[in-house]
Amino acid sequence: MLKWLAAILRAEWGGPGWLRLFDYLSVRTMLAALTTFVISLIIGRLMIRWLHDRGYRDVVEDYGVIDVGNKRGTPTMGGLIIILAVLAGYLLWFDVHSKLAWAGLASLLWFGLLGLVDDLYKIRGGSGKAGLSQGVKLFLQTAFAGLFVWWMLSPLSPVPPELRTQLYIPFMKAPLLDLGLYFIPFAIFTILAVSNSVNFADGMDGLATVPVAIVYMVYAVVAYVIGNEIYSAYLNFDYVAGAGEFAVLAGAIIGACLGFLWYNFFPAQVFMGDTGSMALGGLVAVMALLLKQELLFLIAGGVFVVEGASVLIQEKIGIRWLGRRIFYRAPIHHAFQHRGVAETKVVIRFWIVAMLLGFIALLSLKFR
Repeated sequence: MLKWLAAILRAEWGGPGWLRLFDYLSVRTMLAALTTFVISLIIGRLMIRWLHDRGYRDVVEDYGVIDVGNKRGTPTMGGLIIILAVLAGYLLWFDVHSKLAWAGLASLLWFGLLGLVDDLYKIRGGSGKAGLSQGVKLFLQTAFAGLFVWWMLSPLSPVPPELRTQLYIPFMKAPLLDLGLYFIPFAIFTILAVSNSVNFADGMDGLATVPVAIVYMVYAVVAYVIGNEIYSAYLNFDYVAGAGEFAVLAGAIIGACLGFLWYNFFPAQVFMGDTGSMALGGLVAVMALLLKQELLFLIAGGVFVVEGASVLIQEKIGIRWLGRRIFYRAPIHHAFQHRGVAETKVVIRFWIVAMLLGFIALLSLKFR
């Protein structure tokens, strides 16, 4: 918004020279991060009180040997803090003409609304199992994914036609293959898998927040490189005009997540809930698809991949096929907790792993 206003001021009246700062992606990215961080800190305390007073409190499943008593009654739907901070902060610094920006915001709002409804059903039903049925959630997620893929493959897409269905692998310069029509189910699966894997990881105080911020940091760098003709040529990436706008959006997400972490770290004053985890997962999936770096998430978001895989293995292979549990609890972080590892230790170790995976993902930009 301010970039657009600054351009008008310079065109009409010349304007002061410092208005040119809004043309720099790096400046807008840092300002977006700072803005959303401050906003999330300010509205966080107010939102926590509002959620608590209205009874929007988490319904924690009792795992028997795992003590969850100290979490009962903690306000949930804290993802609203992140979403509102991003909307208020990012809209100040984004490029109003960017199709990528609007696609990102659409995914954030769609999945955020879906998560919000799911949280409300759980609270109303008094159980973590009382949310939207798995079938309804998958249908609504698939509906968005289908609309998104149609748009991405249409003439309206900002992605060059020759790149839209290509599949790239980290550490390789050339695309592995052209998926053609198979890109449609691949893209839909990517959106469903990524959004739900982030959702599965949100089970301990602060567990999902830092790894999410790290994933967005990686994609911010990727977006900056791919959206710059010089850097993309130097690092052997296919240039996508306007892709750098995702760096600004990712910066806004990072700032909002850090502000949210202020209240979410142990002992948490608020939980992200499906409102936040689905929104953040859905958005990063859309970013990965539009930047043509879908498989990079397997590295940068390795923590989420393992969390999601543990649930899939437990439910589909262990319980359904073998008739027994493979892990004592899934997602995998509860299995560590069952072994007696303190919650804060599990969380910090997951953070360390996420940081190391983030570094490896960034190295893949150069070692190609």
